[in-house]
Amino acid sequence: MNKASITLSNTFNRFFDSEKSSGILLIVFTLVSILLANSPIGHEYLSLWQIHVAGLSLEHWINDGLMVIFFLLIGLELEREIYVGELSNFKNALLPIFAAIGGMLVPALIHYSFNQSTPTQNGIGIPMATDIAFALGVLAILGNRIPASLKVFVVAFAVIDDLGAIVLIAVFYTAKFSVSYLLAALLVWAVLILLNRLFRVMSLLPYLVGGVIMWFFMLKSGIHATVAGIMLAFAIPFSVKDDDQKSPSHKLEHFLHKPVAFIILPIFALANTGITIEAGWMNDLMSANSLGIMLGLILGKPLGVGLLCFVAVITGICHLPADLKWRHIIGAGILGGIGFTMSIFITNLAFPASIETINAAKMAILLASLSAGVLGFIWFKLFTKIATSD
Repeated sequence: MNKASITLSNTFNRFFDSEKSSGILLIVFTLVSILLANSPIGHEYLSLWQIHVAGLSLEHWINDGLMVIFFLLIGLELEREIYVGELSNFKNALLPIFAAIGGMLVPALIHYSFNQSTPTQNGIGIPMATDIAFALGVLAILGNRIPASLKVFVVAFAVIDDLGAIVLIAVFYTAKFSVSYLLAALLVWAVLILLNRLFRVMSLLPYLVGGVIMWFFMLKSGIHATVAGIMLAFAIPFSVKDDDQKSPSHKLEHFLHKPVAFIILPIFALANTGITIEAGWMNDLMSANSLGIMLGLILGKPLGVGLLCFVAVITGICHLPADLKWRHIIGAGILGGIGFTMSIFITNLAFPASIETINAAKMAILLASLSAGVLGFIWFKLFTKIATSD
């Protein structure tokens, strides 16, 4: 095993530990948020997130500000995977890439089939995402039943899923567009890349300052400001050699794990899962939008992941890792149906003018994500004992 793979193993284990803990914390904060929203102080609780500070509501600051840091971490993880991880070898990267493509396309097609030419067609991106924290949380509970390569596979295709969600947000969920502000954001990004590639500036400070400026211009451009987080990640220097100690990218990723897992995502859950459960809420689950979300996550994810991986392997484009069986891929696809963070995020962008539609969509996301988590756990519980004896 070369040094890069040893370093990756240490990095991956820290990432895995923080993500599984984050999944548990997200469940707790989601339950707290729902209980508060439906308590006697529910109106005050929901109004809290609409308090305006410096021209934006607290909810807006969280979703367009704090979540940039979450997307920065996602970008840093993706950068690491591309340089020294599962995506660094093209042959190895193909399987999770196919899994991610299938896991985005099939749920999107399912949602589209229910919502074509309706006011809720814009929710097509909601069932396309995978929540890394919750998916890894379920794998962590299952312990050593899960092969190491399956954990890496799930992380790889979930990160690519998130990248797909970012592209979707940038292209399809842009309400107002300003070319001048976008060009200003791209200019700042170009300067940061020059600092990295040409001048080899290794201090994090100029990149972070530039990132804040780029975020402001991106916010003003109309393209969702969180895109700046991904862009900043790829401007920060990454060194394949000694990245565990010296690389600014690795240092920042390591620093952000706990704040994102234990502060930013729980705050996001509090601000975005305050769903008021009204009489007749179950009827909303039968709406075209809710059915598209639930069937997309619960059925579309495993179907898309499994089908495209099978086609890729059967045609010889790529191969299964030696310690994985098809039941592992199907189980990973089931866990991919845990949408949560990204699905809720896209919901807020898809239906900005309809609180009722947002609430119904969020309830569908929560129920589908819970179902996918339970079904995935049961699936691995039933089949991984057999897998370990193969």
